[in-house]
Amino acid sequence: MAHAPELRAGDADRQAAADRLRAAHDDGRLDLHEYDRRLAEAYAAVTYGDLERLFTDLPLRSTAPAPVHSVASAAAVGRAAGASVVGRPAGFPLALTILWTAWAAVVAINVTVWLLVSLGTGTTYFWPMWLAVPGVVLGIGTTITMRVRNSR
Repeated sequence: MAHAPELRAGDADRQAAADRLRAAHDDGRLDLHEYDRRLAEAYAAVTYGDLERLFTDLPLRSTAPAPVHSVASAAAVGRAAGASVVGRPAGFPLALTILWTAWAAVVAINVTVWLLVSLGTGTTYFWPMWLAVPGVVLGIGTTITMRVRNSR
C-alpha cells in the first residue's frame, strides 16, 4: 500500500524501514557506515517521503538466496585461512565474547603468578579472588545485554 509522501510516518513504519535496511546490509548492499547513517535517518523520519528517500538505490526485496553455511564448512574455511574457528552461542555479542576472554586470561595469569609465588614462599593470601569483582560486574552487564537483545 503506497502512501502519499507528505503523510506522517508512524513508529511501525520506521521499524519496517529499519528492518529493510538491515536486510540490505545483510545482503551486502550497504556498508556499515552507510547502514548506520540511513538507520539514523529512518528513526528520525517524519513523513513517508523521508523514508522512501532511504531506498531509492535499493531493490524492493532481496533476490539473493540466503547463504547456507554449515559448521564444518565454516571451520574448514577458517583453518584454510589460518584462523582458529571459535564457536560462540547464537546471538552472543562479539564484544562480550572479547570481554569474557580477556577477563579469563587475566584471571589465569594472576592465579598462575599467585601459585608460583605460593610455591616459592609458602602459603600466601589468595589475592586473585578480588578478580571476581569485575567478573560479577561483567556477568551483570552480560545478563542485562542479553535480556535487552532478546526482548527485541
